[in-house]
Amino acid sequence: MVKLHQIEAIGHFIEAHEFAFIYVSQPDCSVCHSVLPKLKELLKSYPDIALGEVDGAEVPQVTAAYQVFSAPTLLLFINGKEYIREGRFVQFQKLTFDLDRLYTFGKENVEG
Repeated sequence: MVKLHQIEAIGHFIEAHEFAFIYVSQPDCSVCHSVLPKLKELLKSYPDIALGEVDGAEVPQVTAAYQVFSAPTLLLFINGKEYIREGRFVQFQKLTFDLDRLYTFGKENVEG
């Protein structure tokens, strides 16, 4: 996981990775602190997905730039385009289903 400390760093991270997962949290958010370990564990099954973490209090511009209005917010970008957006209470079963579908589809399109 890479900590992203500036709004420009988020854009560079998304551009640099075919699969870029952005995790936006707030320091005083108890839900954020419980979701992050589950997300890290889930992403172990997807080695090509790069995870970047943004502290919304440190980088307040993330709100306007990526329309993030609650914490945590999870954003998956594939080749720079947003495909998944989950906010606040993450349904990990649905997230896993969506990741499986998009990850397989993305890999087939790149490799095939």
